Amino acid sequence: MAQPADTVILNGKLITFDPAQPRAEALAITGGMITAVGSTADIRDLAGPGTRVVDSGGNTVLPGFIDSHVHLFGGSVEMGYLDLYGVQGLEKLTEVVRPYAAENPDEPMLFAVQADYSLMGPGRSTTRHDLDAVLPDRPFAVFSPCHHTIWANTKALEMGGVLHGGEVDEGARIVMGEDGLATGELQEPSAYAPVLRHTRHAGRDMAGLVTGASPVPAPGPSDRARDKDAIERGMKHCASHGVTGLHLMDGNLYQCELLSEMADEGRSACRAQVPFHYKSFDPLDRFEEAEDMRQRFNTDMVWSGITKMFMDGVVESRTALMLQPYPGTDHIGDAVFEAEHFTEACIRADAMGLQIATHAIGDLAIRRTLDGYEAAQKANGRRDARHRVEHIEVLHPDDLPRFAELDVVASIQPGHAPFGGYFNPEGMNTVLHPHQIRLAFAWQDIRNSRAKVCFSTDWPVIPVDVMPNIKGAVSPTPLDGYHNQAQSLMDTLESYTAANAWLEFHEGSKGQLKAGMMADVVMMSHDLEAVEPSTLGDTRAALTLCGGRVTWEA
Repeated sequence: MAQPADTVILNGKLITFDPAQPRAEALAITGGMITAVGSTADIRDLAGPGTRVVDSGGNTVLPGFIDSHVHLFGGSVEMGYLDLYGVQGLEKLTEVVRPYAAENPDEPMLFAVQADYSLMGPGRSTTRHDLDAVLPDRPFAVFSPCHHTIWANTKALEMGGVLHGGEVDEGARIVMGEDGLATGELQEPSAYAPVLRHTRHAGRDMAGLVTGASPVPAPGPSDRARDKDAIERGMKHCASHGVTGLHLMDGNLYQCELLSEMADEGRSACRAQVPFHYKSFDPLDRFEEAEDMRQRFNTDMVWSGITKMFMDGVVESRTALMLQPYPGTDHIGDAVFEAEHFTEACIRADAMGLQIATHAIGDLAIRRTLDGYEAAQKANGRRDARHRVEHIEVLHPDDLPRFAELDVVASIQPGHAPFGGYFNPEGMNTVLHPHQIRLAFAWQDIRNSRAKVCFSTDWPVIPVDVMPNIKGAVSPTPLDGYHNQAQSLMDTLESYTAANAWLEFHEGSKGQLKAGMMADVVMMSHDLEAVEPSTLGDTRAALTLCGGRVTWEA
């Protein structure tokens, strides 16, 4: 007789993403693997005296969600900071900040996150003087949701040594005032890194984004323990939303080491891919570090093999790189890479067999990214590279067909769109020309072009909560000027599960409910196909298993 299953899930509505058996009622798990998928009657027979039997009550059961674009370390740390989502105006900001300051008297720098670009009101920039009025006697800084801008008060700028300006990398800026002092707005990582060094984890949580290198000085044992505790809390939070896999979009050897140690200690609730982050100031020889990461970290729980780059900033701060100037300006944004250097980096990374993921939001940034990938194909020959473009917020019509032509993956975050349900829908109208809006956040247009589309959140830019993001894709808010980009439920779920497993080259081991696959499974609180699309955001994970181990249970 076959060994009894460790766990069986019965009476479910399984969406398997297995073409040979798209639907089923139940599954069995043994030794961390899915061992059978079929009818409730058949799977019940596989249960023994020690088998855990789970009755899904007719609700949806899926492969575990894979969030293919997150900043795990930063998101984990930010769970402990003051969240300013929805806060606007000096009075309201003061009302929430001062009690938080009183509760945290020993923080060297008080830090808050999710501060909107219109924190001080529509059309008004936030300055150090505004933040001085909120908290005059302590260093205080706030992070924008996109993590491309920090606003700091005078004491925070002084503590960071940037009140009088300073040197920054290409594409970054310390905004200076007419008085010769910094206004408080710090655009892009190298501009705000001096401030982050004084936050709770001394900027270690953002080192993979800011420098792509490990923190300096090297963290001691107590720092490492503190960092792992934060990441463990963040992973458990991800698991509570049905997430079993993460693609980190900032990385360094330090994160790889922490995650590997956590996996060995049984503290990891999610699998994680960690990129080598190549910066615009790096020589091509630095790709040797990417190969080192690929060789050293190659397990089911932690692996590398991917390079992350940034081509531009974000539309909200007018640092996204555009083909024409922003309305009312002569400014087209800021290139993080010169086109020639980026192309050379693409050719080198592709020749090494590395996957590439590039942040590109503006239409010129997207074009240059596709140009770099095309140059790599011509130089090295075409292969199954699965290179990715991240975000794709403003797309020129001429570049729409190039994703499919070049086999480039569109990596999209539905919640980022004005119609996605998180951000002020009016914000984009002031920074885009009317003709650019037509192909802004063009998920369905890209999908219709036969390009591969994968979904994620970019946590902590928006919450890692899967279902509100899925609701934003399936039932977006109708907005004038924007084409309807609503996704089907099945396409959306596939883009969060099987497609993301394929994206990480693990389609043979995860992303389907199929015998022989790793038992990464999520059981939902509802039958997702039966609820109104507009209420999908109210559903959630009821049970999450990663490798057959329960990582979340409601």
